[in-house]
Amino acid sequence: MSMGVTVAMLSLLILIPLASVMAYSFRLSGKEFIELITRPNVVQSFATSIGCALLAAVINCVFGVILAWVLVRYDFPGKRLMDGMIELPFALPTAVAGITLTKMYSDNGFLGRALEGIGLPVAYTKTGIVIAMIFIGIPFVVRAIQPVLEKLPETHEEASLMLGASRFTTFRRVIFPEIRPALLTGFGLALARGIGEYGSVIYISGNSEKNGTQVVSYIIMQKLNSGNVDYEGAAAIALVLLVISFLMLFAINVIQHIASRRTNS
Repeated sequence: MSMGVTVAMLSLLILIPLASVMAYSFRLSGKEFIELITRPNVVQSFATSIGCALLAAVINCVFGVILAWVLVRYDFPGKRLMDGMIELPFALPTAVAGITLTKMYSDNGFLGRALEGIGLPVAYTKTGIVIAMIFIGIPFVVRAIQPVLEKLPETHEEASLMLGASRFTTFRRVIFPEIRPALLTGFGLALARGIGEYGSVIYISGNSEKNGTQVVSYIIMQKLNSGNVDYEGAAAIALVLLVISFLMLFAINVIQHIASRRTNS
């Protein structure tokens, strides 16, 4: 019975919706499909979504490790509050996050005004998209690394330092191999979330084809909200996005598996 319930829920929530995407996209002929996904605005939106999501995921890996390290290894006033705030991007509606970030980083916001003054506009640029993706992706990295650091004995670091290794060498040779599989997991989750993100980036991006700030999710919604609803076109673009995301996650999982085997050995 448990297997039946599992298969039923998997089918209703994942397999059937994905199959419907494929069914709608296959209504297009091969020529129409290629013509659609090679249009300049569609190709540009894929490049913007993947490029910004990749950069945001890399930045999240750096600062996620730092945040997880501080939360695990240090005690300070407000630690529990800070730990709880890591979950805020999960609980906060993405549209609210997008509106808030746009207000903060626009030319009349307190952060945006200061950055505009030194020639670094954020709102309605790709920089704004990256910032929004960092906001929604950072919890994935922190929560993936935090349990590993909690289980990692401090005696390993102390032994390395006593043997004469520098702090950087200790991190590179002792700590990083232990957190690398979890870091790859967090990176993959943040990357996948960023590629398909809509609510938090739709406002701060400006959705300008001229400036290259249209993301894939906006192109899909544009086809669904236009006067002549184009389900087939939206499904075709969604299918390409699905394949790209799947290939990226598959590659990351393979790398993670290899890294885990090396760590265990």
